Amino acid sequence: MSEATLLDHSIQQLVLANRVLANENVIDGFGHVSVRHPTNPDRFLLSRSRSPQVVTRDDIMEFELDGTLVSDDPRRPYAERFIHGTIYMARPDVNSVSHHHAHSVIPFSMTDFPLRPAFHMGSVMGAHVPVWDSQPEFGDTNMIVDSLDMGHSLARTLGDGRTALLRGHGAICAAFDLRAICMVSIYMKDNAELVLNTLPLGQPKYLSEGEIEKASNMLLSDMPLSRAWDYWTARAGFPGI
Repeated sequence: MSEATLLDHSIQQLVLANRVLANENVIDGFGHVSVRHPTNPDRFLLSRSRSPQVVTRDDIMEFELDGTLVSDDPRRPYAERFIHGTIYMARPDVNSVSHHHAHSVIPFSMTDFPLRPAFHMGSVMGAHVPVWDSQPEFGDTNMIVDSLDMGHSLARTLGDGRTALLRGHGAICAAFDLRAICMVSIYMKDNAELVLNTLPLGQPKYLSEGEIEKASNMLLSDMPLSRAWDYWTARAGFPGI
């Protein structure tokens, strides 16, 4: 594919990922998802500041990894674009990032009760989900990751994992492409819901480290990702794309 074709495809897939994650009730009006530029790894693509449910191709902006807008587009970007850029800086293996506020994950950010994979699809979020707390390093803030320093701090908490929680705020997910970021984000939310629904009945029986590794490797391979992507895009109103 030519560079222009690759870029066009990435923009199309990013629009779909926005619609999918909104339709699956992962990203609300204030969440966002990005993709690394397909031919320039030092840049990334992210919508302007807009509800993901209504993002279109025209909304997609291009940024340097430090959050600098490449063009002179006067529209407002997401304040939390630094989440995306700093993870791309720290993780060459990551090509897509999401930030969401799925309500089911937030209780695990406010307590010492860890979020762990309890059903096989939840394995894709990884065995360990650390919690980032801005308070010790940055004091009282507006709880928004709106600077490079905060982004770098959050990226350090994520480390080499796929997911992390933000205390009293939400979560971040990191994956190798947009299909995978949708799988990780959606099943992180679903796993948290299942754990919360199980707790009144007793202590959940979590997956073992080996089960997590084997199940996630299988689920994040091409066939399951393609099958899931077709399902999610059709549910979001874009069948056959």
